[in-house]
Amino acid sequence: MTFITGETSSRTIMLAPVRTLSIEMGTCPILSVQPTRGLVDEKFQIVVMSLLPNQEVTLHSIHQSEDKDVWEAFGHYKSDEHGTVTVAKDESLGGTYEGTEPMGLLWSMRPVPGSRSGLRLRKRDILTPMVVHISVYDGHLNQGFNQKTALATSVTERWYMAPGVQRVDIREKGVRGTLFLPPGPGPYPGVLDLWGGGGGLVEYRSALLASHGFASLALEYLTPDELKTTDVDSSYFEEAYQILQNNPKVQRNRMAMLGLSFGSAITLTMVAYSKVIKPQCCVCISGSHVVPVDKSIFKVFEEIKKNMSKIRVNKDNHVIQRDLILPIPSDPTLKIDVGRIKCPVLLVNAGDDQNWPTVESAEDMEMMMEMAGNRHLLEVLTYPDAGHLIEPPYTPHFRSTNFILQEMKEKIVMLWGGQTKPHAYAQEDAWEKILSFLQKHLYFSSNSAVKAKL
Repeated sequence: MTFITGETSSRTIMLAPVRTLSIEMGTCPILSVQPTRGLVDEKFQIVVMSLLPNQEVTLHSIHQSEDKDVWEAFGHYKSDEHGTVTVAKDESLGGTYEGTEPMGLLWSMRPVPGSRSGLRLRKRDILTPMVVHISVYDGHLNQGFNQKTALATSVTERWYMAPGVQRVDIREKGVRGTLFLPPGPGPYPGVLDLWGGGGGLVEYRSALLASHGFASLALEYLTPDELKTTDVDSSYFEEAYQILQNNPKVQRNRMAMLGLSFGSAITLTMVAYSKVIKPQCCVCISGSHVVPVDKSIFKVFEEIKKNMSKIRVNKDNHVIQRDLILPIPSDPTLKIDVGRIKCPVLLVNAGDDQNWPTVESAEDMEMMMEMAGNRHLLEVLTYPDAGHLIEPPYTPHFRSTNFILQEMKEKIVMLWGGQTKPHAYAQEDAWEKILSFLQKHLYFSSNSAVKAKL
């Protein structure tokens, strides 16, 4: 009998014992979750068999994060005439998600009642899997799962790193980051991976990119007390790009940049102006061209601080930051000159982004590139009712979370926006299209990409 415990507030959450419970006449329900070990962007198949016909059951997922917070999701189902529930084709009638949602037990996860506020679920140690316990309970339950005995339980591991992927610490020429290399001798196309203004070293997207055949360098460029923003300017990103490009396992003439939020502003600036960074393509998620990073990041933040009066706070005391760079300036000297860009660009935007005005920025970029004659290089994906944090698929949706505002070094609750189901769809669709875009422009064809599997 196995238990998982985790502290939330002052109480302990306990997962129901990993055993089965006979429901009638000695029958034992069977819960199958396949694969039991897979990449985080891989769908699993959940089937419950040997139930009573038309039996009401609840499927429940639970995960204890590296911060010891407990997350859960659940759906209400009714078995068919054979006593079977097949999540891929049967509808959830209620719970944290509804409808036919094969991955709802992941993307609708939320902190259990009594948890700390403003949480965000992020994987820090990508050398270990995200372990999710999935259980089936008799009846339609909404709470008290730790006080019930499950009919059956299964455990699944979700990995960001496929077997054989190498993780290499980069501490070279002042550059800090982590390089992930696909299995085998290579060489592989390279991706310089930039996260946003939250700072720190975020590795999980690069690990997943390497699992799909791209050598990816997760770059650290905002770190309190270590990597000073006064020292980080265009030369830092150019040095990082060259370190990746010069790795013997990287195809130096098949390079890309990928940025999220503030990382997109850096990406667009480098691609437009740098004489060193000449990628074959770039991807910008939830970003804007209205924040040129043409000086040290410290000075960029000082410029942004001049507009702090535009920040709004809603009735829940959540910070809305999108007005910081609105209206989109008409003066071309106040924006990145995207007309200079000579490689394909994929913009991934959310229709309900409350952090950056990405839709307005994309419209302005289209006009600028049309006038410059390079509009054909731009592809724009816009997802209505999605929020700012468009991450790899099946990541839970976070409408608002705790955040350190870099400009002011102040802890706030940031409103990111979005609604859970459309945001989940956006993440799944965008990730598939991002991989296809990178494969198209970095490999000879989308079919030649090497994809490592578990």
